[in-house]
Amino acid sequence: MTVVIVISLLPLCVKETTPVLTTIEWVCATIFVLDYLARWCTSDKLLRKGRLSYALYPITPMAVVDLVSILPTFILLNPAWRALRVLRLFRSLRAFKLVRYSRGMSAIARVFAKQKTPLLAVLALATGYVLVCALVIFNVEPNTFNRFFDAVYWAVVSLTTVGYGDLYPTTDIGRLIAMLSSLMGIAIVALPAGIITAGIMDEIQEPRSSYREKELPSTDL
Repeated sequence: MTVVIVISLLPLCVKETTPVLTTIEWVCATIFVLDYLARWCTSDKLLRKGRLSYALYPITPMAVVDLVSILPTFILLNPAWRALRVLRLFRSLRAFKLVRYSRGMSAIARVFAKQKTPLLAVLALATGYVLVCALVIFNVEPNTFNRFFDAVYWAVVSLTTVGYGDLYPTTDIGRLIAMLSSLMGIAIVALPAGIITAGIMDEIQEPRSSYREKELPSTDL
């Protein structure tokens, strides 16, 4: 399945459509459909909730990814939908299917699940800071930022210290806000990196700790 997923992404690497790429798309889509149906039919073993498992499986995260990555292939049968570029975006979601078959990606997914609360807290902090910073710069630099979305875009770019340079403040107050935003960005961006790194280290050390506990001789009398 890992090989099939990688092969299914090949048609997305070129703009032209050839008979070979079309064949690859349909063969891979057929395999994905069979895989989806097989997992749905055996979902009671995965979810362990009896008959309710068959109703719950389609709304599980990975099942949604599977379905969304399959549907564009069949939607393209309608010529009116072939010009939509968003369908290529949905087909690219097949890359997320690798999470199920890769041990490394599965470990990272478990880290995100375990560290969900602190990561959501950091996300809320970053979102709040972006909106406040955008609101301030939007009122300080009305000639530079014509729309509030432009200010939000600038705030995100400044927060992540990327700095594309397509939008930038021209007044002294605006530049001062930009400097503060960049300094705050360093701290906010570092928070999730530290949380994820600590989670990965715990994920790596956990099997080792379990193995050492099994190897140590018992001291019970």
